[in-house]
Amino acid sequence: MKKIVLFIFISLAVKSYSQIGGTNSYRFLDIPMTARAAGAGGSNMSIWGDDVNLIYSNPALLNSTMSKQVALNYSNYVGDLNFGYVAYAHSLKKYGNVAGGIQFFDYGKFVGYDEYGQKTKDFSANDYCINLNYAKPFEDSSFNVGIALKTIISQYDVYKSYANAVDFGVTYHNKKNLVLSLLAKNVGVVWKEYTKTQPQPQTLPQTLQFGASYKVSKAPFKVFMVYDNLLHWNLKYVSPVDTTGKTNPFNAAETPIDSTKFQKFSNRFGNRSDNFMRHITVGTEIVLTKNFSLRLAYNYRRQREMTLPERRGANGLSFGFSLRVKRFGFSYSFSKMAFPGNSSIFGISATL
Repeated sequence: MKKIVLFIFISLAVKSYSQIGGTNSYRFLDIPMTARAAGAGGSNMSIWGDDVNLIYSNPALLNSTMSKQVALNYSNYVGDLNFGYVAYAHSLKKYGNVAGGIQFFDYGKFVGYDEYGQKTKDFSANDYCINLNYAKPFEDSSFNVGIALKTIISQYDVYKSYANAVDFGVTYHNKKNLVLSLLAKNVGVVWKEYTKTQPQPQTLPQTLQFGASYKVSKAPFKVFMVYDNLLHWNLKYVSPVDTTGKTNPFNAAETPIDSTKFQKFSNRFGNRSDNFMRHITVGTEIVLTKNFSLRLAYNYRRQREMTLPERRGANGLSFGFSLRVKRFGFSYSFSKMAFPGNSSIFGISATL
């Protein structure tokens, strides 16, 4: 069984090697849609627990303690953009654990015009992803393996696109509170594109992630780290609105110079250090009581990509909390996305 899992994982990882961020469709799949994931900087793929929201980031975290638990998350993102995620888990006992989830991203209503500027009918734009999850622990082992089958539906006005993808993860957890996870995400195929004449074929935002978390002995907190894009090293990005060093600010062919304050870090420690940190998200979860916890995280890549030339702000920081009362739970997260903007996600859960 272990050899079969290893073969599948390597096959998925090799396929995801050719995918480069920034050139993919369905980027709503990269947005953390649960309050717990957002509060952890974008992913909680290496945190073991009994919260069904954890499976959003990694299907290998699905376990029997989540059985009969339902969760709902919602965010009014920016303007009239909003998204949400709902999930339910059930234990099959010795046969493993199953879960289902639906995530949506609503871009709001648009006023339609033809090529002559004449008003036509209003239209909407939406993305959906239907997830079917299965996970099972290895016998007499601390390893848990999980898979999520995704059906992706995207519709913008009369243009529709469909795809199927797989998330495949392996998680190790022990009694010393150490958790290690390896995850291949969004490995799949687009089998219907928006149009037959679009210049480039659509691709999924595939990635390979490694995560670790550790509960400090006799302390009420755990620390965690996620390394994203294991098979794609260069994540360098300079905002096209940064016109520093350009002879002509409207010349798109001229490469912009990074003028952010963190450029001093790159000059001092080298571009490799800066590039390495773009893969990293770090954070902590503080368990104040059995039913109340706080989380704080920092996403370096988000900080770098959302920084304005002359104003950095607190981009990349996120925090949140979870409160549980008997069978009901409430969670909230706040993420600083850019200097003038932020994102809040609310989540509720219940054990039926």
